[in-house]
Amino acid sequence: MRNEIKGLNEECGVFGVFGVPEANRVTYFGLHNLQHRGQEGAGIVTTDGEHLYQHRDRGLLSEVFADPSDMERLVGDAAIGHVRYGTSGHNSINNVQPFLFHFHDGDIAMAHNGQLTNAVTLRRKLEDNGAVFQSDSDTEILIHLIRQNIHMGFMPALKKTLNMVKGGFAFLFLQKDRLIAALDPNGIRPLCLGQMPNGAYVVTSESCALDIVGAKLIRDVQPGELLVIDKDGLHEDRYTDDTKLAICSMEYIYFARPDSIIHGVTVHSARKQMGRLLAKEQPAPDADMVIGVPNSSLSAASGYAEAAGLPYEMGLIKNQYVARTFIQPTQALREQGVKMKLSAVRGVVAGKNVVVVDDSIVRGTTSKQIVRMLKEAGAKSVHMRIASPPFRFPCFYGIDVSNRAELMAAHYSVPEMCKLMEADSLGFLSVDGVVKAINVPDAGDAPYGGLTVAYFNGDYPTPLYDFEEGYLKSLNEQEKRARKERLSK
Repeated sequence: MRNEIKGLNEECGVFGVFGVPEANRVTYFGLHNLQHRGQEGAGIVTTDGEHLYQHRDRGLLSEVFADPSDMERLVGDAAIGHVRYGTSGHNSINNVQPFLFHFHDGDIAMAHNGQLTNAVTLRRKLEDNGAVFQSDSDTEILIHLIRQNIHMGFMPALKKTLNMVKGGFAFLFLQKDRLIAALDPNGIRPLCLGQMPNGAYVVTSESCALDIVGAKLIRDVQPGELLVIDKDGLHEDRYTDDTKLAICSMEYIYFARPDSIIHGVTVHSARKQMGRLLAKEQPAPDADMVIGVPNSSLSAASGYAEAAGLPYEMGLIKNQYVARTFIQPTQALREQGVKMKLSAVRGVVAGKNVVVVDDSIVRGTTSKQIVRMLKEAGAKSVHMRIASPPFRFPCFYGIDVSNRAELMAAHYSVPEMCKLMEADSLGFLSVDGVVKAINVPDAGDAPYGGLTVAYFNGDYPTPLYDFEEGYLKSLNEQEKRARKERLSK
C-alpha cells in the first residue's frame, strides 16, 4: 500500500482474463484494485490470437500507462497483468512483469506472485548449463526450466517444472491462444477464479479485482491446481496431488484488501474477529477509548472496541499523499516520515487512556512514534494492542522479510518491547486466536486451520531449501547472544 505506514511490504498482484473485448482495459481496471500489492512497477501483455503485445515500466499503474498510446497498442481479447513489489531482484525495468519471451515455436508471457525458496540452486544449475538470464528475478527461472523440457510438449514440461520449483507461488501464463494459471502445493499465495457476464474467465490474486470489472467470484484456485482457459472454456487439471493448504495468514492480517474474500473468508470479517478475540485475550483496564492505526488495522480496532464495550474513535489521521517510510535512507528520516503520514487528533485523545490497535509490529519504529505522538497530543496513557502474534521469524514465501535482523520481536521479550516503545502496556493476539478468528471453512485437517503462521512460531509448512542454512545460522547466533546476556545479568 503506497501510503501505508508499515514495516512490511506486499508481494505482488496478478490478473488474467480470456475472451473479452478490450482485454487491456479490463486488466488495467483489475490491476487498479490490486495496486496495494505492489507499487514499484506494472505491466500488461495481450494477445489477439496471433501475436503478443507488451507494455511495462516502473512506477504506479497510472504512471506506467499515462500515455494513452501505450494502452492502445495492447490489442486483443486476452491479457495478463502484474503489479510489482520486489521480494526478489532489484527495482529495474528488467524485473518488471509480465515477462514476454519469444521462441520459434510460440511466444509466451508470464507473471508471478510469491517467492521460490530454491531459486539460487536452480539458477546456478541453469547458468552452468548455458542459460542466460535477462533479470535477477526468480520468476525467470521457470521459463528456462520449461525450455529444457520442451521436447515433452508444453504442458508436460510445465507440469514437470512446477514440481521442480519450491516455495509460495501463483503463476499466470499467456500464449497466443490460451491463459494458464498455477498455484503452489500449499496455496500460500492467494489466487481466485471469476467469470464475466459474457462467460469469460478471470484469474486474479484477490476477489476485489473481480468486483471492479463486474466478474463473479466462482472459487479459489486450489493448491497444486493447473487451470487452462481457451476458446473452448475452462479446463481443470493438476500438476501434483501432494498438497496441504497453508494460506499466508498475513493476507488476512494485513496484505489483502478488506473487501476481498479468500477461501470463503471476508478479510474485513476476519480482522474484526481478530480484534474481538484480542480484547478478550489482552484487555486494557481503565481504558477510555479504542483507536486504530490507518488503514489495515481499522477493522480489528472496531472489533476490539465492540468486545471491550468502549467507544471507537478516530484518534489518528493519515495523510494520503506522502511516500512510504521504508524508502527513506536513514532511521531519522524514516521516523520523520511517520510524523508526516500520521497526525494525532488532540481533541479526541487529550486526557484519555487510549487503546491503540495495530495489525503487526515488525521493526517497531512506527509503533514507538505513534506512542510518542499520542502522548505529545495529551493522551494520559497509551496501551498498544496488536491483532496478531509477535513477528519473530522471517518469511520466505513472498514478504520482504527474509532475515531476523530487523524483527523487533526476534530480539526482545514483550515487556522489553513495551519499554522500548514507551507504551504503558503491550499485548498481542495468540496464534490460536488468529486461527480461530480466520476460521478457513475448507481447511480440513490442515495444520493451523490451513494457515501459514511460521512468522510467529517458526513452524514452516515447507522445507526452506536455499534459505535454511542462513536461517539456522541466525537462530544459533541469536541463542548465543541471549545466553551471553543471561550470564551477564
